[in-house]
Amino acid sequence: MGSIERRTIGLLRRLFRSAIPGYLTLAFGVVSIALVFGVASDSMYGVSHGINLVAYWHVPLALVGGVAFTVTFLGCVLYLLTGTRFWEHLAHASGELGFIFATLTLVTGSAWGRVIWNTWWDWSDVRLVTFLFVWFIYAGYLLIYAGAGNGARVSRLASVYGVVGFVTVPISYASTRLWTARLHAPSIGNPDAEAAISFEVLLVSLLAISFLYLYFLGSRVRLHDVTVRLDALKTRHRGKTYKPTGDD
Repeated sequence: MGSIERRTIGLLRRLFRSAIPGYLTLAFGVVSIALVFGVASDSMYGVSHGINLVAYWHVPLALVGGVAFTVTFLGCVLYLLTGTRFWEHLAHASGELGFIFATLTLVTGSAWGRVIWNTWWDWSDVRLVTFLFVWFIYAGYLLIYAGAGNGARVSRLASVYGVVGFVTVPISYASTRLWTARLHAPSIGNPDAEAAISFEVLLVSLLAISFLYLYFLGSRVRLHDVTVRLDALKTRHRGKTYKPTGDD
C-alpha cells in the first residue's frame, strides 16, 4: 500500500468515525421537512396535489443514488488495482446504499406518476426504463457479492461486474438528453419545463440526503471492518483450540 493510498484511507476512516455527518443529517433533515411542508408549493404540471411534495425527496434520492453508484465504481477500480480490502468494502457499502436509494426513487416516482401522469409506469418513457435497468444491474452486483464470502476470486469478479455495470448509470442519467423523453422532460437548463420546483428547498433536501448517505456509508464500512476482525479472531481461535495429535 502506497503512502498516498494509506493517507487517503486514513482520512476516509476518520471521516467515517466522525459524528459530524450524523448531526448534519439531522439538522438538514429537519429543515428539509419544515421547508417542504411549510414553504414549497404543491402545484406542478398544472396539478395541485400533496403528492407533488414527494418530488423534493424523489429528485435528491435519484441524484445521490447516482453518486453512490459512482463511488461503487471507483471502489471497484481501486480494489482491482491495489487489492486493498478497504476499497472493496467501500464499493459494496456504497452499492448497497445506491440500490436502496434507487429503489426509493422508483417507488416515490411511481406514486408521483400515478397522480400526475395517471399511470404507475410507462414503458415508453426512456428515463423509467433505463433507470429500472440500472436497478437490475446493481441488484446483480449485490447478489454476486453476497456469494463472495472471503474468496478473493469471487470478490474480484464482483468488482469487475461493478466496473462494467457502471456504464448504465451515465446512460440513464443522460437519457432524457440523448433521446426524446415521453414523461421526464429535462428540467435543468430547460426554460419550457412544466415542473415548478423551488431550487432552494430542493437544495436543502439534496444536502439532507447527501449527509444521510455519508452517515450510512461510514456505518457500513465500519461494520465491514468489525466483521473482518471478528473473522480473523475466529480463525485464530480455531487454530489454537485445534491441536492435532499423532494419530490424526
